Amino acid sequence: MKRIALVCPRYGTEVTGSDARYVRQLAEQLIKRYEVEVLTTKALDDKTWRNWYARDNEYVKGVRVRRFNTEHEKASNIDSYAKTYIEECQNDKRSMGVEKIWIEKYGPFAPNCIRYIIQHRQEFDAIIFIGYMNYLTVAGMPEAAEKAILIPLIKEESPYFQFITFQQMFRMPRGFVFITDEERMLVRRAFRTQGIPCEVIGTGADIPDFVDETAFYHKYNIRNRYIIYCGRIDEEKQCPELVHYFLEYKKRNPHESIKLLLMGEVCCSLPESSDIILTGFVSEKDKFSGISGSEILVIPSKQESIPEVLISAMAMGVPVLVNGSCETLREHCRQSNAGLYYEDFYEFEGTLNRMLGSPKLCSAMSKNAFIYAQQNYKWETVIDRFIQLINKAVD
Repeated sequence: MKRIALVCPRYGTEVTGSDARYVRQLAEQLIKRYEVEVLTTKALDDKTWRNWYARDNEYVKGVRVRRFNTEHEKASNIDSYAKTYIEECQNDKRSMGVEKIWIEKYGPFAPNCIRYIIQHRQEFDAIIFIGYMNYLTVAGMPEAAEKAILIPLIKEESPYFQFITFQQMFRMPRGFVFITDEERMLVRRAFRTQGIPCEVIGTGADIPDFVDETAFYHKYNIRNRYIIYCGRIDEEKQCPELVHYFLEYKKRNPHESIKLLLMGEVCCSLPESSDIILTGFVSEKDKFSGISGSEILVIPSKQESIPEVLISAMAMGVPVLVNGSCETLREHCRQSNAGLYYEDFYEFEGTLNRMLGSPKLCSAMSKNAFIYAQQNYKWETVIDRFIQLINKAVD
């Protein structure tokens, strides 16, 4: 059996975020085909990279995980440091020395992980680096380039692309794995990676065999139809804008009894309203039951690299309404014919009225959503694509 390493900044069931969930899901699927070892840090959060996990080695849901200490936390001045250097880059004053200091400040700074890669790289058939902008990828890839596969997890074009570090690093791996075709095209434009093997593999849909919508309604005292947002509730995800749009929609459409259900941790200020239902953080069982019982899943974010909740909703036949400013989300709607998108309030109002007012349209979207997820996002299909890339790139 081939042996592969997954190198990522954080790993564990306690680690939150779509990127972290994707890595866990990927590892748990890969152990069915490979001997897998995750090389990561003891950090729980990516705001500080503070060490949290105690064990050096453990198994997490059957996956072997080797953890290394971060030797210092993320620098408190990292944003201002980067801003100053980006301005210098625009004046063509780039410096590898400055960039080396920056990535060590950014972290997670775990040099013992890099030493382990150097000492044990010959034991692995492939070494897969997760995320492009972190110390483990930047420092580790040059040491294992002949076996390296990069999953960049890029959401949008970034001023960091002009760094010498990234211009060089993106030409090192033997292969790329992308979540979306938009990400693939973005990397090709920014780093001229033509000629390096790549595969757009997407992500798999993890949904339970049974959901209990009735129990969910009873538990959260839900008596009306609702549209649902699921995830961290904060400004970065454009949640305040979504709430503002929805409350304005209700004022202009007083006959409509629909509610907006926000599922997740609230990390920003929101107005109180009887038309808004806040569940707080919920169990996986309640999450899927809540999505399944909704009329529409709404994703207001302008940046998404791994729209995991969208794929899960589609796998359960739930239509979606997304922010059209996010190219990845917009393309999912176009390719699936299972959702609509908006870019301002009036488009939000119009698309919502169109979906809620036409059971025939929503029924067709529901069927399209299920078919799209089945054809493109079954984990067996995703892993088959992944294996093809590994065989092409490093065999």
